[in-house]
Amino acid sequence: MAAFGTQFMPNMVHTTFAENAWSKPKLVSSDSVSLHPGAHVLHYASTCFEGLKAFKHDDGSVYVFRMDRNIARMQQSSSLLHLPNFPAELLEKMILSGLAEVLDDIPAPPSSMYIRPTHIGTEAAIGKAASPSNSSMLYVLFSQVGAYFSGGDVALRLLIEEDAMRCAAHMGMVKSGGNYASAMGPILRAKEQYQADQVLFCPQGDVQETGAANFILIDGNEIITKALDSSFLHGVTRDSILTIARDFGMDVQERTLSVEELLERAGKPGCEAALSGTAAVLAPVGTLIHEGKEHHIGNGEPGPTTLKLRKTLNEIQWGKREDRHGWLRKVNKT
Repeated sequence: MAAFGTQFMPNMVHTTFAENAWSKPKLVSSDSVSLHPGAHVLHYASTCFEGLKAFKHDDGSVYVFRMDRNIARMQQSSSLLHLPNFPAELLEKMILSGLAEVLDDIPAPPSSMYIRPTHIGTEAAIGKAASPSNSSMLYVLFSQVGAYFSGGDVALRLLIEEDAMRCAAHMGMVKSGGNYASAMGPILRAKEQYQADQVLFCPQGDVQETGAANFILIDGNEIITKALDSSFLHGVTRDSILTIARDFGMDVQERTLSVEELLERAGKPGCEAALSGTAAVLAPVGTLIHEGKEHHIGNGEPGPTTLKLRKTLNEIQWGKREDRHGWLRKVNKT
């Protein structure tokens, strides 16, 4: 299969907002969109997106995972960016109708259909740097994807960054392209200087998130991650993993985690760490790089609890384990 996120279905579902109304969603070609060169999104970054997946079960049925949470988060992002509001039912219908068109193209696990709703400001007005766009475009792309890490389980290397944030603190809850762009420079430098896979942003010693995923520390029966606030993304996969951990009877702690505590715990036998996100699900972390020194987490290899949590989530998504929390929504043919 092609590189993750590069293989798109030929069509997408598309609607626009203008004159205080949304147009009827349509199935259109996904090879291009038409924008005025002065479109708000191109100058003032009025853009947000989501990432979720649909999975094919053994009987051929297809289910989309936690669509309601992703739609709610996209509504939140749109509101924080002052983009036109859209009803949840509109985006739900777009996702389900688009999936119904590609049911036969959804691959079997561990592959899936990645779904990328996107909302952008389209008003042609380069004088509105401090004003929202009055028009917008909402569309849903579909992409066949395989496993995010095609080479199997390799424990990641993270550079701890204490002097910078991933993005502006008040924008952390927004799933916007600008947040990923602001993290790109530190990540590229970390890769070049330390052969790190990602940067763990810990401003003033507060362990937050990496450039593209939430961070989770596992120490025996304890699972520790930053409590939700406006400074970082409220991951749907993060919430799913923590819910499964509670089902297992683990002590889930959503609280402040300092770099000092992280490094102290990391050296203990059996300690684990992982990154959670839609694409990678739960990726093991084996090494932390801090002030030029490398610190192995546990034995530096993927940990058993990390793999167990990921396997459980995958089995729910793939229909091989009971969906106790109502996370799956069946996709019907049109």
